[in-house]
Amino acid sequence: MTVPVCLITGVGPGTGSALARKFADGGYRVALLARNEERLAALEKELPNARGYRCDVSDPAQVEAVATSVERDLGQPGVVIHNAVGGAFGTFREIDPQVLSRNFQVNTMGLLYLARRFTPAMVSSGKGAIVATGNTSALRGKPGFAGFAPTKAAQRILAEAIARELGPQGVHVAYVVVDAVIDLEWTRKRYPERPDDFFITPQAIAEEIWHVVHQDRSAWSFNVELRPFGENW
Repeated sequence: MTVPVCLITGVGPGTGSALARKFADGGYRVALLARNEERLAALEKELPNARGYRCDVSDPAQVEAVATSVERDLGQPGVVIHNAVGGAFGTFREIDPQVLSRNFQVNTMGLLYLARRFTPAMVSSGKGAIVATGNTSALRGKPGFAGFAPTKAAQRILAEAIARELGPQGVHVAYVVVDAVIDLEWTRKRYPERPDDFFITPQAIAEEIWHVVHQDRSAWSFNVELRPFGENW
């Protein structure tokens, strides 16, 4: 049997790394995409079936070059997870408009470039999965997220448009909303008074995305929301 391949963008210290470990442990060859080469090298050493590729997903030329390398080195990805994110805090009066534009390129256009590049092979084989990781900003715009929320909302709608087209062709597209604060070093410092169960763990996110990717095709999910049991929503 051919070893399955999973491509993950935005492989940082939290969700991205947890996803890499989950899919590597699950028997996948894993393509790790990020801009931080040092982090990629460390994960390559930890995960024998993983390979890192420096890539800015907002650049279609880089996406194309890396896609070609991944196919040559590992094989055709049957799972693509767009976890790279461009974010910013500030009201619409405070933000630099270029920040919103940059975040749109990473969050929304990055998903478009990945889907256009990898889904034709999935359609040809009649199977495959694309998952985008979202957050609360994909569902509502708060004043301090004016440079971020519009891009995540657009990303969610783009994912839905892709899902409606490709689902009948055998390709599962899903959007996973993480309505929570992810348990990371910097978030712990930002919320030092919060108890452990205030945070969502990267491992728990990875577990759910694994589940979504491997759902029976008679019961596919599109919009999946995750939050801690105590989250006020």
